[in-house]
Amino acid sequence: MAKQKRILIVRPDRIGDVVLSTPIPREIKKTYPDSFVAVLLRKYTQDIYLNNPFVDKIILIDDNISNSFWEKVKEIRKYNFTHSLLLLPTERLNYLLFFSGIPYRIGVGHKFYQFITFTRYVDRKKYIPLRHEADYCMDFARKIGVDSNNLNTEIFLTDEEKQKVIQTREKLLKGKKYLIGVHASSGNSSPNWEVDEYRKLVSSLTKEDGISVVITDNIIPEKLKQIEGVSYPNENKSLRESIINFAFLDLLISSSTGPMHIAAALKVKTLSMFCPLTACSPKLWRPLGNESKIILPQENYCQTVCPGDPKRCTFSGQGGIDAEKVLEETKKFLY
Repeated sequence: MAKQKRILIVRPDRIGDVVLSTPIPREIKKTYPDSFVAVLLRKYTQDIYLNNPFVDKIILIDDNISNSFWEKVKEIRKYNFTHSLLLLPTERLNYLLFFSGIPYRIGVGHKFYQFITFTRYVDRKKYIPLRHEADYCMDFARKIGVDSNNLNTEIFLTDEEKQKVIQTREKLLKGKKYLIGVHASSGNSSPNWEVDEYRKLVSSLTKEDGISVVITDNIIPEKLKQIEGVSYPNENKSLRESIINFAFLDLLISSSTGPMHIAAALKVKTLSMFCPLTACSPKLWRPLGNESKIILPQENYCQTVCPGDPKRCTFSGQGGIDAEKVLEETKKFLY
């Protein structure tokens, strides 16, 4: 009888990165139904994997593992993992898995610390050809025998949470047909509007017949507060509470950000503003598993108008993306 595969997926990253790892345990379980699958996450992102039927254990790690390195080694050792998939390796995490006694460890690339710890690797080959981040992550599962191209992300709600979604949606719709969420903030890793442009969009949406609008940020920008007819269901809410609230939307409008991936994993439609630069490209970061629409600036915008730095770009100027354009695309998408 073959030895049970006991697999640890390591993804102590940001929300979007963690959401994009959710296809992996599902596809592992399809290939190895009797396997034991665990995920190693930051406490903040564990809510993404709560109630996931393909994950047997969630293990949490501090942001600074040096404070509890050997305690964490001891904790991981007791699960007798046979494999670990370190999706975005760091030297500390590499040594954590090595000293945890996991015999088959996979990282990315050819780092010296991987070489001296006999860590296997997958190679992204400088993103040529450019594929989706979730596809690069699935390479780890392919390395251990999983043959799958199903990259659809998933977040699972309990029956009680689903009932709450229905009740809250009905309340926020206010008799309208569509409930649209607008998410104004981002992690500063991709271009995003100034708050004033979001206010223009929200104000325009509230004037449309049949549309009710909510702003889904946890911390509401001052300029988006107290807009007539707009609700703020996620203000000061936990990640899991916010996930439940994203589930009641018909559409989420945002830049390329973690909440976009949450919405996609909940099968909520998304309309997302993207940058064509390689590091921010929708080929690499588009939402997966839902019905989605991507809006890009006009061709040559990056060369002629944009500052070339995703952290500084606001999609403004000739050929960019403005509230009027997003409103137009929203109506096409919904009606």
